[in-house]
Amino acid sequence: MPEQLYRSLVWLDVRLGMLFAVGLPLVLLLWAALRKEQALVRLMGLYWKVASLQLIALLLLTDNRPAGFLLLVVAPLLVVVSLWFWVDLNEELADMPPWRALPLTLRIWRWSLTLLSLAGASLAVTGLPCMGGSTLRLCRAWQEAPLGLHGVVAKVFAFVFGGEWTTGVAAFVGYAALVAYAVGLLQWLVVRLPRLGRVAGEF
Repeated sequence: MPEQLYRSLVWLDVRLGMLFAVGLPLVLLLWAALRKEQALVRLMGLYWKVASLQLIALLLLTDNRPAGFLLLVVAPLLVVVSLWFWVDLNEELADMPPWRALPLTLRIWRWSLTLLSLAGASLAVTGLPCMGGSTLRLCRAWQEAPLGLHGVVAKVFAFVFGGEWTTGVAAFVGYAALVAYAVGLLQWLVVRLPRLGRVAGEF
């Protein structure tokens, strides 16, 4: 695939991700909270906990860490699971009038994000060779957005705390967050899942 086309696809994935994985979920969470739709609030809360893995991937990619490329594949797949896994929330959503604006918007968002996540994970698979320290120019496409975000965070960090936010610091924070995430996921898999099954619970 030509480098320019590949880079355009990566950036399209990034821009759609910002819209469907960050912007709309924030709006839906606030909307559901204002309407006091507890089932939807729980669904969005669980989504954000799982989706935080994508932020960890960005932190690791700023320093070109191999785990970041792997998380680009794993994180969207876990997001899809988090959207459809919960039997009780699915039933409550199905019982809501389909013509109401909030449930309709959430259904459209859930299907759109599912398709986008599967497509994004498929594209990210092509970046897995970068885990081996490849210097291919195609690998740089995956770092452009994380490095851009890193530059913004570094300026804010320097302004607020007077310190230096380097790529090494970002990677350290990313690894620490990944360990905490893995511990939380393992605890949920071992303790809560056998006890609660596919009932929405804390993670």
